[in-house]
Amino acid sequence: MKRFLLSISLLASIALVKAQTKNITVAQDGSGNYKTVQEALNQVPADNKTPFVIHIKNGIYKERLILDTRRNFVTLIGEDKDKTILTYDNHVGMAFPNGDSVTTWSSASFFIYGNDFTAKNITFQNNAGFTAGQAVALFVNGTRERFKNCKLVGFQDVLFCSGQGAKQYYEDCYIEGTTDFIFGPATAVFKNCHIHSKKNSHVTAASTPREMKYGFVFIDCKLTADTGLNKVSLGRPWQPYAAVTYIHCDIGDHIVPEGWNNWKNPDNEKTARYAEYNSYGAGANPSARFPWTKQLTKEEYDEKYSSIEKILGGWDPQKDL
Repeated sequence: MKRFLLSISLLASIALVKAQTKNITVAQDGSGNYKTVQEALNQVPADNKTPFVIHIKNGIYKERLILDTRRNFVTLIGEDKDKTILTYDNHVGMAFPNGDSVTTWSSASFFIYGNDFTAKNITFQNNAGFTAGQAVALFVNGTRERFKNCKLVGFQDVLFCSGQGAKQYYEDCYIEGTTDFIFGPATAVFKNCHIHSKKNSHVTAASTPREMKYGFVFIDCKLTADTGLNKVSLGRPWQPYAAVTYIHCDIGDHIVPEGWNNWKNPDNEKTARYAEYNSYGAGANPSARFPWTKQLTKEEYDEKYSSIEKILGGWDPQKDL
């Protein structure tokens, strides 16, 4: 009888959550609730605690988007990741209408400050151009943020994994850029992602705080590049204790044999935490890697990287994704 009552209680709780879930639709042709994504984001209640789902129909939405810190538990679901495009073109060197200069921190097409955010089937883009300099597509500052089957495209500084101590997860995503196009201090796991370089430069520029055990962890990812590129590094340290690990990754021949870069500062070699485990492909060359980087042993892998939940401090991002 007790077990029966518990089951009834659980079903009632699930039904309540479903009943509380808000669903709205964005469509440029007027067939949804709103025509712009920002209008839809603005409908999320302050201090929201229940699921708020925004469906976005195909279209190119040129908007500078902000999801503020009070708006949590938001999910964006695109109709088609190749045809649902959120884009803007701010970049360093420009000025806002009030005269303030655009910086790396303010150049993003989409700023995500709310926690417990999920996005699926969407392209996030900054199309400022190859020579524009720093031009962020996605500034992710909240924690417990998830992206599945998304495209993140631009040139320099595409994905800003911001928020010291923040936890982020990217699965089945395509991420493309030129220089330091995955960067920042957050702990972020990239699972089964395609990482594509468009310039002889650097894939990552982590700024992991010294006290954080994990920075960027790439698992079962594929690294490719435009034709003719052959001088790309796996990463350089934006801050001295940068932490980046590649696990079971298919690394193309565009990656330099030594693998990494010290950002023209030999002192970074004493502190940067760069590692690989079972890399393969034409660019996997353990014997040629810099001696200040690490090839993990099976024991080290088992201890630190054997589960995504362990890396993300007990959070399971794959649940209900």
